[in-house]
Parts: sequence; C-alpha cells; structure tokens
Amino acid sequence: ADPVDVAAAAYVLRPPGWVKLVAAAGEEAQRADAERADDENRRELERLREELTGARAQTKSETERLRTELDGARKEAESLHRKLRSAQSDVKRGEAALRRALAEIETVRSEAATQVSAAESETRRIRARLAEAESAVESSRRAAREGRSTEDMRLRLLLDTVLESAQGLRRELALPPASGRPADTVDAVEPGRMSPKDVAARALSDMDPALLDQLLALPQAHLLVDGYNVTKTGYPTMPLEKQRLRLLGGLAMLAAQTGAEMTCVFDGAELAAPVLLAPPRGVRVLFSKPGVTADELIRQLVRAEPAGRPVVVVSTDREVADGVAKAGARPVASALLLKRLSRV
Repeated sequence: ADPVDVAAAAYVLRPPGWVKLVAAAGEEAQRADAERADDENRRELERLREELTGARAQTKSETERLRTELDGARKEAESLHRKLRSAQSDVKRGEAALRRALAEIETVRSEAATQVSAAESETRRIRARLAEAESAVESSRRAAREGRSTEDMRLRLLLDTVLESAQGLRRELALPPASGRPADTVDAVEPGRMSPKDVAARALSDMDPALLDQLLALPQAHLLVDGYNVTKTGYPTMPLEKQRLRLLGGLAMLAAQTGAEMTCVFDGAELAAPVLLAPPRGVRVLFSKPGVTADELIRQLVRAEPAGRPVVVVSTDREVADGVAKAGARPVASALLLKRLSRV
C-alpha cells in the first residue's frame, strides 16, 4: 500500500503502535521519493549526456565547417591582398604617368600661351599701326576736303555778305543801276558797310530788343546762342529737356521772322551719349564733344566765320563775351534774347 495512505489511516484510527506505523510510513515515503528523484535524475542525466554528445558532435561539425570557411577566407584574403598590391602598383605607375603627362601638358600650354601672347601683341601692334595709317589717310583726306569746303564756304559767305551789303547800300542811296560812268574813275572815299559795331553806335540800350532786331537785319547775319546760359537765365526751374525745347521753339520763330542764320550751342562735355533731338526748321543745334565746353565750341564757330560777316553771340558769360569780341563778333546778354523771344 501507499505509505502515505498507511500513515493517514494509522493517524486516524490510531491502533496500538500507530506512531511507529506513521514514522515507518514516512520513512517509506521518503525512500520512495528519493528513489523517484534518483530515477528522474538518472533520466535527466542521460538526457543531458545525450544532448551534450549531440552538441559536441554539432560543435565539432560546425568547427570543421568554420575552419574550412576560415581557410577559404584566408586564401581569398591573401589573393585579394596580392591583387590589392598589384592594383596599388598599377595606380602608382598610373599616377606617375599622369604627373608626367600633366607636366608635359603644362609645358606645352605655357609655350602655347607665350606664343599666343606674342602673336596677340604682334597683332595689336600691327592693328595699331594699321589704324594709325588709316587714321592718317582719313585725316589727310578729311583735311583736304574740309580745307577746300571750308575755304569755299568762307569765300561764298564773304561774297554773299559783300553782295548783299552792296545791294543794301544801293537801295539806301537809291542808286540807279548803271554801267561805268566817268565819275567812277575819280579816286574818292566810298561809304563803308554796316557792321554790328555800327549798330551799337546808334544809342540803343543794350537791353532793347530793337537792338537785336537791327543786328539780325544786317546782311548774312549769324546768331550764335549759348543755349544753357540762356535757359538757366530765363527758366532755370524747368528740366533740361524742356529748357532746350522752349528755347529752340522761340529761335525757330525768330529765324522765320528775320531770315538770319541761327546756331544754338549746348554743353555736351559730360554727356555719355548724343542727345536725341529733332532740330526745328531754321535753327542749327550743336552739342560740344566730350571734354570740350560749349564756350570753346562757340569760340571755334566765331573763328570759323570769314572776316567781315556779322556774327552776334548771345551769352552772359564775361569770358565768352570778351573772347568773341576780340574775334570780331558782337556779344549781347541772354536777357536781351529772352526779351525778344517774349515778343515772338
């Protein structure tokens, strides 16, 4: 019977000697438990031994496999090292060849740059000489043309001035047309032509617009106007473009009334590009070249006129007035022209 059942029955029934029965049953139960534990331990030990044997076999197999793979990897690494050393040698040889090629290319490039620079320098020198030659040829041609045309123009203007002066004198003296007369052979002093200085002697005020009318009525009179000097005196608050248009409009009407030649000069010394402007009929509009002031251009225009032609210069600049007066022109104030234009 089961020792536990025997011990339980003895404890409950308590027959004589039940304590020993319970103690014996306990010992029997402990012995049975010990035997069962030993059996389980033996079975567990056997199982662990079998697992250990299997693990050892598997470990050995895995170790062999890993050793084989390691040997293969070692051989492959040695092969790769050899290839790497070979590739490094090839790279070093390639780098050396590249450095030599770059050095040769740099040498060739430097030589080519030197040759190109020399060629460009020679080309520039030849072009400069060619431009100088062309400029000299053009200058000589222009000088020849301008020399002829300027002299012809000066002579023609002088001739027209003399002819108109003679006609005006003939009308003033009411001289009938006639061919040679005996009195023409007599040596005597004839009356001279009217000039701007003669007009000045008629006791007119310098600010009387009639003075300007008389000056412009002279034969072949030429009016030179210092443009900005006039506009900044008369209407300085306007923009420059409107100043020019207002002055040129008044000069065009004055030219139509008097028939005199008119030239308006503006300062273009600081202009980056030519001013877009349509000159009105009867008025010549000029801008000075870069580096040249309007005052200098006016003096050049006065010097270009033949001696004896009436030239009137409008400017309040004292230096301009004195300079043109020495050249034979008549200076008048800008305010005088503004007064005359207000009557147009």
